[in-house]
Amino acid sequence: MTDPIRLDVHHHMMPPNYVRRRRASIAEVMPTMLFALDWTPEASLAQMDQAGVATVILSVSAPGVWFGDNAEARELARDANTFAAKLRAEHPGRFGFFAAMPLPDVDGTLAEITCALDTLEADGIGFLSSHGGKWLGDAAFTPVYEELNRRKAVVYVHPTAPECCRGLMANVAPAVVEFPFDTTRTIASMLASGVFTRFPDIRFIFSHGGGALPMLAARIAGGTAPQGQGPAAGLATLRKLYYDTASITNPISFNAVRMLADFSHILFGTDYPYAPLERCLGQLRALNLTPEELRGVEGDHALALFPQYGDRTA
Repeated sequence: MTDPIRLDVHHHMMPPNYVRRRRASIAEVMPTMLFALDWTPEASLAQMDQAGVATVILSVSAPGVWFGDNAEARELARDANTFAAKLRAEHPGRFGFFAAMPLPDVDGTLAEITCALDTLEADGIGFLSSHGGKWLGDAAFTPVYEELNRRKAVVYVHPTAPECCRGLMANVAPAVVEFPFDTTRTIASMLASGVFTRFPDIRFIFSHGGGALPMLAARIAGGTAPQGQGPAAGLATLRKLYYDTASITNPISFNAVRMLADFSHILFGTDYPYAPLERCLGQLRALNLTPEELRGVEGDHALALFPQYGDRTA
């Protein structure tokens, strides 16, 4: 058997211009993790080499690129995506990227999708769980989904702290509670509005194992079902989504996701630079998976979405 391909789908970048212009905004969402602002491509490569990870797919984390000004958001998104494309060209096979989008600016997002997928050749599109007070099931985003469905795109969803719920607890950072619950909110909104069924050719990946979804899946599926129907159809839809392992490489969380998801839809993710790659792999390997299951989660499952990285070995 050849060496496994290890592919990290949840790996963050900090483009220099983004940090320079929005350092304070990033710090507001991640107040206890300011070390991430010092991220460099070289640091990622060193971690990858140490852990035996062949490829990472970069993305911009919360708070994203939209801060109330559409023009600024378009500039930040284009700069981040151009930066990521340059890194990929300089390090073939090591870096991919999910393109940052200026949602809730729909027109700007449609333009950036065209640039990202046609010119920069991004691996997929990156969204936050909510944008400008709107979750991803909002009808305003329908033109975006129509375009992504036409392209059969991969969409990666990372949580943020929604506008409604920032600073609720003085001693608890937003990432601790609000991130997993906002992922859950947005999945519920998408299930209720029929996004997953109306746009079946979009492959959605949700970070952190779907947040609190595994615990609440039956409740959400039942509560969003048409009157007189039970949760079965909704649960079948949730099973088809993709989930990454960032923050769930412990038996309680991982097994909950495993019970909800198609096992082949569980993908390796680390949340670097907020978590080291080697530690995430070590925790994953401690879950008593079979060698075939471990190989699948570490990379083979992701290759179904990103076959272009299949010729790399760790």
